[in-house]
Amino acid sequence: MKEKLLHTPEGVRDIYNSECKRKSAVEKRIHHILELYGYQDIETPTFEFFDIFNSDTGTVSSVEMFKFFDRNNNTLVLRPDMTPSIARSVAKYYSACEFPLRLSYRGNTFLNNRSYQGKLTEKTEMGAELINDDSPEADAEGIIMMIDCFLAAGLTDFRIDIGQAEFYKGIMDALEASEEVKEQIHEYIENKNALGMEILLSDLSMKDCYRNILLEYNDLYGDVTMLEKAKKLTINPRCQAAIARLEEVYEVLKLYGYEKYVSFDLGMVNHFDYYTGIIFRGYTYGTGDAIGKGGRYDNLLAQFGKEASACGFTILIDDVLSALSRQNISISLKEYAYSLLLYKSEDRQNAIPLVVKLRDAGVRTELVSMTEGKTLEEYLAFGKNQGAEGILYLDGGNVTVYDMASGDQETKTLQEFREEY
Repeated sequence: MKEKLLHTPEGVRDIYNSECKRKSAVEKRIHHILELYGYQDIETPTFEFFDIFNSDTGTVSSVEMFKFFDRNNNTLVLRPDMTPSIARSVAKYYSACEFPLRLSYRGNTFLNNRSYQGKLTEKTEMGAELINDDSPEADAEGIIMMIDCFLAAGLTDFRIDIGQAEFYKGIMDALEASEEVKEQIHEYIENKNALGMEILLSDLSMKDCYRNILLEYNDLYGDVTMLEKAKKLTINPRCQAAIARLEEVYEVLKLYGYEKYVSFDLGMVNHFDYYTGIIFRGYTYGTGDAIGKGGRYDNLLAQFGKEASACGFTILIDDVLSALSRQNISISLKEYAYSLLLYKSEDRQNAIPLVVKLRDAGVRTELVSMTEGKTLEEYLAFGKNQGAEGILYLDGGNVTVYDMASGDQETKTLQEFREEY
């Protein structure tokens, strides 16, 4: 039983030591980007009422949620998605605000994945939401910020695929087919199953223009020139408006000089049904799925009583770290480096004032009282393993400074060392 308690449940894991420091470093860099764009932090609860994420909201299915009950028998869920929580919060606290709101967040989400998928059920996400702005510039800002976040994290080889939910919805609304058939079409598009699509359509009666576009759906991918091809495939006004919007967004991306990072994928359909316009995903090699996702969701806040346009994105921190590791990209931890101050019990009167002085000077310092039976060399090895940049050894009236990177050491009197700070 004790052995079992040492392990975590399936789908979750411990993050510690150097990995935890790397994660903190990446989060700090991404948060800095969000701050540069004027986004302000918001925190929402880890669990909420089930209705926040129900089918009307358009989030994940009920079976993918972790559900439990409170003492009043209300059904609660661990949040599977950050966006509905932000939407609820905005509708509550900013109900009368009509100006653009820029909000950023960091939090963990929970998805009850099937065990054979090998995915984490708990993931850390960081992202941003822009409320009360329905402009192409707002769409572009989300894409641009995601690019800047990836660059800040250390990634260089990545791409952002951009799609349009309205293009897909325009075709589905005009298609004279049952809901069951439409669901099958959705599945084939999502899985890029061209053969399945061809077999399905061979038994259906529909206009040639829609048959042709569905058969070519998987080919609607590429640079901006692909949009011209898509225009010629359909005269559907909703589809044409969706393409025109993408062209406007692309013009904004060009002004930033970021067009080299993007491709267009009109065959992109999203797992979440609340997206109403542009959708985008960030990819890099070394991961099996997107490491960032976003889009426009102009109808979601109305579910909570506020009519407002909105666009946002989220970055999956765990997947970014995995990509950095597999691409052998190092993460500088210098800003997180710290020192150890070793002392013996008889030197406590000098050690405590010294560590206070170091911390006041901004030096991250761990105070460690040495015990009998452990050698100085063992403590030095421990400090190096913990990632200490420097180790200070207080011995009577002297302080020996060990540089753990170079292996050099220098001894000074306690008074000389104090005077440096």
